[in-house]
Amino acid sequence: MATPGSLGVLLDHTQDKIVLLDPDGEVTYANEGARRILGFDPETLVGQNAFEYLHPDDTARVRAAFERTIQNETYTETTVEYRHLTKDGSWVWLEARMSNVTDDSLDGYVVSSRCITDRIEAQRETRETTTRLEELSSTTGEVLWMFDRDWSELLFVNPAYEAVWGQPVEALESNPSVFLEQIHPDDVPAVEDAMERLSGGESVEIEFRVGPDDDYHAWLWVQGEPIFEGDEVVRVTGFCRDITDRYRRERQLYVMDNLLRHNLRNSLGVILGNAQLIEEDVPEMANRTAVIRKTGEELLASAEKEREIIDVITDTVRPRRLDVASLVAESIEILRSRFPGARIESEVANDADALVIDEFGLAVLELLENAITHNASAEPRAWVDIEQGEDTLTLCVEDDAPEIPKVEACVLTGDHEMDDIYHSSGLGLWLVYWVVELSNGKVTVDTLEGAGNRILVTVPRATTDE
Repeated sequence: MATPGSLGVLLDHTQDKIVLLDPDGEVTYANEGARRILGFDPETLVGQNAFEYLHPDDTARVRAAFERTIQNETYTETTVEYRHLTKDGSWVWLEARMSNVTDDSLDGYVVSSRCITDRIEAQRETRETTTRLEELSSTTGEVLWMFDRDWSELLFVNPAYEAVWGQPVEALESNPSVFLEQIHPDDVPAVEDAMERLSGGESVEIEFRVGPDDDYHAWLWVQGEPIFEGDEVVRVTGFCRDITDRYRRERQLYVMDNLLRHNLRNSLGVILGNAQLIEEDVPEMANRTAVIRKTGEELLASAEKEREIIDVITDTVRPRRLDVASLVAESIEILRSRFPGARIESEVANDADALVIDEFGLAVLELLENAITHNASAEPRAWVDIEQGEDTLTLCVEDDAPEIPKVEACVLTGDHEMDDIYHSSGLGLWLVYWVVELSNGKVTVDTLEGAGNRILVTVPRATTDE
C-alpha cells in the first residue's frame, strides 16, 4: 500500500529520493524526490523493479547489498553508491541508505537516496590529477616537496629526493627536518631563515651546498612558495634543482675572465707605454703610434664590456620596477659630458616604470653611445622617446648615423649567433641583447628614410600592483 497521506506530504518535501521496495525490489512508493533528482514522475516508478533502473555494472552489487540487509535477523543499515538512470537517458550517482526495518504502516523497505554526482566527479578529477602529478614527479630530476606550515610533517616528496639529497625518502618521512643534516653547516642558518620566511608567507629563493659524504661539492637551487587558506599559511611547497654543473661553469668562467682581463690589461699597458715612448723618440711615427694607442684603448674598453656581460649572464637576476625615464636622463647627462658636440634630444616624461633588470641603464647608455660614436658628423644627433602601452613600455632611440649593418642588427634582435666564421664588431650590442632578454623584452631595428636608424626596445611595464 502507499504511505499515509500526511507522511507522504512530508516525504515529498525532503531533498532525498525516497522509495519503498518489496523484498523483490519492486517499488511500492516513490516521493517527489524522484522527479527532482531523476526527472521521473513518481507514479510511473510504482510497480517497477528498482534494480532495472541501475547501471548494469552496479546492479548485482546493489541487489546483493539489499538482500543481505533485509535478510539479516538483527537491525542492519547499509549504505551503497551506484549509478541510476534518469528520464533523459543519462546517469547520476546516488548514495542510498537502506535498512531492514519495516512495519504495518509501510508497504516495503525504505531506501533513501541523495545525488552525489558532483562529489563523485570531483573525486574522479582529483584522482586523475593526482595520477598525472605522480607520473610527472616520478620522471623529473627536480625534487618536488610539500610540508605543513611549521615543517613538522612531510606531505609530499617525489623519488628524485633520494638522488639529489643522498637520503632515503623514508628518513624524511619519519623525521621531516633530517634534510638539514645534508646541508653545509655554514649554509644552514640561511636555509633556516628562508624556512621561517616561507612559513611567514614570503616566497623564497636560495642556493646552498649539500652532501657531507662528498665534501659538500653539490649545489642546490631552491624555490619555495607559501600556500594560503584565506589569510593563513597552511602549507609550504617548492622544488629543488641540482645546479652543481651550472655553478662550476660560472666559477670557471669567472676565473678565465679574470685571467684574461688581467693579462690583457697588463699586455696592453706594455703596448701603449711603448707606443708613447716610440712617439717621443721618433715624432715622425706619431700617426702610426696613434693607431696603436687607439686600437689598444678600444681593446681595453671591450674587456670592460666583456666584464659587464659576464656579470649580467652569470648573476641570478630578476626584473624589478625601475624608472626608465630616470635611466635615460642619467645616460644623456653622461654622454653630454663625454661628447660635448653631440646633440641628444629627449621629451621623456617622468614616471616611466618598467620591469627590467638592474643593468638596463647600461643598455640605454650603450644604445645612445653607439648612435653618437658611429656617426662621422661633426654634430651627431640622437633622439630618445618612451611610449607606454597597457602592458608594455617601449624605448625608442633614433639617430642620423649610417645604417646599422645587418649582422649588427641581428645581434640586437637575437637573430644571429656567434660562430667561428663571422662575429659582430663589438661587445656593446651583445650587452644590450642580454640585458633586454633577461628583462623579458625584445628589440627591433628599422632604417629611417634618408639616413638614420630607429631602435625600439620593448619591455614589460610595471603596474601599480607590482
